[in-house]
Parts: sequence; C-alpha cells; structure tokens
Amino acid sequence: MDSSGMFLPVGDLVSGSQQSGFLSTDAGLCNLVLLSSSSRLLGLGGGGCGGGGADHLQSPRTIITRLINMKQLPPALTEPPPVPSPQPSPVDPSKTSPPPQALQQPPPAPSKIILKPRHRTSPAMWCAAIVCFAFSILLIVAGVVILIVFLSLRPRAPSFDAANAVLNSIYMDSPAPYFNDDMTLVANISNPNQKIDVVFRSGTIELFFQDRPMVAQALPPFALRRGQFQVVNMHMVSSRVLLPPEVAVKMVDQVRSNRVQYTVQTAFKVEARFSLGHYTYWMYTVCELELTSPPSGVLVARRCTAK
Repeated sequence: MDSSGMFLPVGDLVSGSQQSGFLSTDAGLCNLVLLSSSSRLLGLGGGGCGGGGADHLQSPRTIITRLINMKQLPPALTEPPPVPSPQPSPVDPSKTSPPPQALQQPPPAPSKIILKPRHRTSPAMWCAAIVCFAFSILLIVAGVVILIVFLSLRPRAPSFDAANAVLNSIYMDSPAPYFNDDMTLVANISNPNQKIDVVFRSGTIELFFQDRPMVAQALPPFALRRGQFQVVNMHMVSSRVLLPPEVAVKMVDQVRSNRVQYTVQTAFKVEARFSLGHYTYWMYTVCELELTSPPSGVLVARRCTAK
C-alpha cells in the first residue's frame, strides 16, 4: 500500500522493498510499516519499533500474505450510530383542526320499518263491529241463562214401557201369504220430572215383525204433571198384511216354537212446560217383545230403549 492508502501489487511491493533495503535491516522495515496505513491491519503497533521491536517483527512473507488476504475480503461495514427520535411536541387541542368530513365514516343509519299508510275506518265497519260484539254478548248471556235453568230444573225425558201384551190371534188369509194378527198392548207412560210438566202433543205406536210393519196406531194428546204416569191400553189389529215368503216362513216357525217376537216403535212430540217458559222435542222408544203363541199368548220378555 502506498502513502495514500491504496494497495500496491505484490510484485511492486517486493521489488520496492528490495530496492529500498526493506529486507536489509530491521530499522528500515519498521519505518516502512509505520509510514503505511496497513500497519494497523497487520498488528504492528508503534511500540514494536522501539526497544522491543524485535519481539513483534514478522517476516516479509507473512506481511505479504496478510495484505493479499485483506485485499480479497470485503471492507467491514460499520453500523451507523443510532439516530435519536425527535420527541413529539405538545399539541394544543384548541388549535387542532378536525378531520375533513370526507374522511370520516358516517354512522350507520338505523333500520326503518316501512309501514303502510293507515286508512280511516268507515262508519259501516264500526257499526258491523258493534253489532257483532253485541251479538256475542247476547250469545254468552243466553248460554249462561240456559246453563242456570238446566242446572236448576234438571229436565228428564218421559219414559215409555210396555207393561203387558197379549197376542190374541195370528192366522194366514187366502191367498197366501197374507197375515192377520190381533194384539192388546198395555203401555206405561210416566213423567219423572219434579219441576216440569209435559204434554204429549202427538204420538204414534207401530208394530213390526222382522222389520216389516204390521200395524200402526195414533194416540190422542194428553198431559202429565210432575211425577205422574198414565197407563195406555191399545188394541192393535192388522188385516191382510203381505209378507215376503221368507218372512212368512219365519212367522210360521215362531208360532210352532211358541215364541213369537215383535218390535214396538213409538214416536211422541213432547212439550215441556216450566215457570220460565216451555220447549218442544221429539221422543223415540223401541221395545223388543217376546210372546207365546196364540190364542192366549202372554208376554214373557221385553226390553225398551229410548232414542
């Protein structure tokens, strides 16, 4: 390296050292090393050229090798000194300007429920609503009144019972199969109510054999007071009733077996009367009768049910 700090070629350095007597004496080598800036890189301090210079003296080969290695290595990068960060100066809130409105995000608008415009109710609608309300009130009141009346009166339907029956005769008329029969029926009709009177406006009693009508008889109107009953005698005679062959055969067989079965059906139009008013309804009864064969057929079994 020359005096300006630039590296010299190895050949120039060796030849120059030989010409200047670099290898001749130790004093010349020390002066050369002190004058060059490479003495710091080779580790030759200023103390080496003094009295103790012989201890730190290195051979020219070692010096040249170190210079070559230093030339090949890149220069060491030194870290820059830390730059102090400037301290923020206090800001007066009164002097700060608000951010522009364009940069500020507007708050989300609240969701709105769109309602249809309300229409004014017409007077006709108000009248209809009032009528419906009044009608519903009347229905409720009527229901309460009916419930109170029902619980206080406890109405019961009248009862019909075939108390007795006598089969007088059954015979076949010519030409066959026409049948005639004669029966006397004793019925017991009672009013079980304690606070209601009943009136039988109309009544009909029909006699059937195997679901075939034999005879029908109407009853005159009559009334029964509370807790009363009435016995009704009916003479039921059928004349020339045409029966299908299979039904006629069953009648003949029953007469021979001494067990003849008849069915009695009744229908009454009943009017119930009490202190607050009256109401009308229909009462139906079905009685199954079993009698012995004529001419003195008696009632041996019966079963009556109301419908």
